[in-house]
Amino acid sequence: MTDNVTLDIAPGTAIWTDPTLDLATRVDALVAAMTLPEKVAQLYGVWVGAAADGGEVAPYQHDMEEPVDLDDLLDVGLGQLTRPFGTAPVDPALGALSLLRTQQRVAAANRFGIPAMAHEECLAGFAAWGATAYPVPLSWGATFDPELIGRMAAAIGADLRRVGVHQGLAPVLDVVRDARWGRVEETIGEDPYLVGTVATAYVRGLESAGVVATLKHFAGYSASRGGRNLAPVAMGPRERADVIIPPFEMAVREGGARSVMHAYTDTDGMPSAADEELLTGLLRDAWGFPGTVVADYFGIAFLHTLHGVAGSWAEAAAEALAAGVDVELPTVKTFGAPLREALAAGAVSEALIDRAVRRVLTQKAQLGLLDADWSPVPAALAGADLSDPEALRGTVDLDPPANRALAREVAERSVVLLANDGTLPLDRPARIALVGPQAESPTAVLGCYSFPAHVGSRHPEVPVGIALPTLAAALRAEFPGSVVVTVAGVSVDGDDTSGVPAAVAAARDADVVVAALGDRAGLFGRGTSGEGCDAESLALPGAQQHLLDALLDTGTPVVATLLAGRPYALGRAVTDAAAIVQSFFPGEEGTPAIAGVLSGRIAPQGRLPVSVPRGPGAQPTTYLSARLGQASDVSNVDPTPAFGFGHGLGYTTFDWSGLVVDEPLAPTDGELRLHFTVRNTGSRWGSEVVQVYAHDPVASVVQPVQRLVGYLRVPLEAGAACRVDLAVPADLFAFTGRDGRRVVEPGELELRLAASSTDHRLVAAVALRGPARHVDHTRRLHPRFAVTPSAG
Repeated sequence: MTDNVTLDIAPGTAIWTDPTLDLATRVDALVAAMTLPEKVAQLYGVWVGAAADGGEVAPYQHDMEEPVDLDDLLDVGLGQLTRPFGTAPVDPALGALSLLRTQQRVAAANRFGIPAMAHEECLAGFAAWGATAYPVPLSWGATFDPELIGRMAAAIGADLRRVGVHQGLAPVLDVVRDARWGRVEETIGEDPYLVGTVATAYVRGLESAGVVATLKHFAGYSASRGGRNLAPVAMGPRERADVIIPPFEMAVREGGARSVMHAYTDTDGMPSAADEELLTGLLRDAWGFPGTVVADYFGIAFLHTLHGVAGSWAEAAAEALAAGVDVELPTVKTFGAPLREALAAGAVSEALIDRAVRRVLTQKAQLGLLDADWSPVPAALAGADLSDPEALRGTVDLDPPANRALAREVAERSVVLLANDGTLPLDRPARIALVGPQAESPTAVLGCYSFPAHVGSRHPEVPVGIALPTLAAALRAEFPGSVVVTVAGVSVDGDDTSGVPAAVAAARDADVVVAALGDRAGLFGRGTSGEGCDAESLALPGAQQHLLDALLDTGTPVVATLLAGRPYALGRAVTDAAAIVQSFFPGEEGTPAIAGVLSGRIAPQGRLPVSVPRGPGAQPTTYLSARLGQASDVSNVDPTPAFGFGHGLGYTTFDWSGLVVDEPLAPTDGELRLHFTVRNTGSRWGSEVVQVYAHDPVASVVQPVQRLVGYLRVPLEAGAACRVDLAVPADLFAFTGRDGRRVVEPGELELRLAASSTDHRLVAAVALRGPARHVDHTRRLHPRFAVTPSAG
């Protein structure tokens, strides 16, 4: 092991501080100069909370960790600062000042002047007090618009960076396998291609702002048994390779993500945090990923406490480090004294420490944290008088008008119109009965990783920090000539139905009923949706279905409106409701977006990123099922959805016609080409989403009946038409074969051109010819679309 050495390093003279040199040279020189304790110190974080008065941060005490003394740690350095803004409410300017002063302390305490990386959650926006609360990822998926989500991520990244944050713990790339899982709201959907394309756009946006994007949770977390959080994962290698892995593959290759977070779960007995084949063999050796692998919070310790594959903290540290985990988060536990003890005993090779610390320091060098002219002053405080903290209060706005406009655009694009008998858009009703537990709840639009739900709920004395108009307020603003009467009827998750008669009376007196139903986001059982808030079935929480049925019985047209974190079975409302409007925690501008859809000011454009079940108990199921997963005569359980993946109506109609298959045959390394026409046959503007599904009727292993391989949003004015040219590489038909390698096989195929997984508009019979061909992560991942205006 390296002997302790003392170097007299003049500021700005060391090789590693010179930004004109290549990164490898700088990092190698720094690693060579460091003692073993100094290297180890770069491999863990400390959970902190910014001081409300702008002073240095204080270690955050959590029930899963022992108290940390910063003074005992900082003389050898520190790798990460965990959630300085996302731990307690703090004015953004004073939080930035607190982080600045702490970074000065961290850098001054170690021999090399190395500051820590600061990371934050940013799943639905920067999880800080007063920051914009954007729609949750399930709403991102509903937009079917990666470009829009990329712009949103760039705005989030800019806010993070300007207050001194370096790394964002997002996006989530878990593919929904069971909608009962509480974290469905954090996912992008149930299809790997949709998840991959939208998440990759988010990664690009965040990274464009200079913030390290962190892909999570690698891999398989969403496939836990029974939809229970942290439950074991039971899936075969093909499901993992063909459903779970591809979004990560795409985000690494095309997005440029610089960090990956391991999953909590174990798959077939192997915890992800100890899976060397996954974290090193696949991620690094096969894909060439050069960045850092960080632990999900307490995930390394879980190898000892939950998984039982390590007999001590030291063994847990050794297993994770060997597998490829570089940084322990949120705070020092196994990578502290236990790891040093394992090193001293020879149980861990110093080469593994060097491997990890090189990755960490390379990232710090990329961020400018090793440069001789590094400054702890973030852009938000540049030029400010730092000697008067109170004068800074209120000077940093994390929810400016531009952010709110972007949040509004995402919300409007994500609202899904599931059903409509012509009642919508509403034509100036005289009296609207707004009934349900979401009618007057300002937080009904927020997911569990928004700051008000995630942290603010523990600080009820502190204002929420952002404007959250209720659905009632939004409807009154949208329909100024209407009387809007609100009645809760029931709570989100209670069984008290004593308020239903008043709700029914209001409904009978109204021209239309808007039933405001859905979820309350929370953590670990404190909500109906969110981390640790798993559902036993997909029935609406509490007595909401009872309320909905009672409203339907009144005979007044009912518009069922969902503000939820997952899809729910809606019972007879599927056929009896006048309309159904689905939103997935649409963020701070969500209620005006819903109201705009109801009035017709906004044309509905969202598409379902997850199927809506017909019954509450047919789980787990997604549209990505094989033939045996479909409805059959040999089972009384019918998994057919009420509304399939990709479904969504608008206020106009589209006709698809003129399919011509230009190249119906292609070699297994070629591409298939076709074209067709889409026309807006309605009376107003609308946006169709062209979805391309691959169907492989005969393959060497069982395949899903269909799977999405491409999509394109096509906006058209009333009466306008366009020609869509489509080229589909043979690579898009690849799957994991019997030998465990991804293969493109010859054979007869179908390309289904569809408005949803259950609405195929045109079907092209095509075929691949030639030898079976093995492909890897460098295969082509996307079809090519070209759109030209057409008169035909």
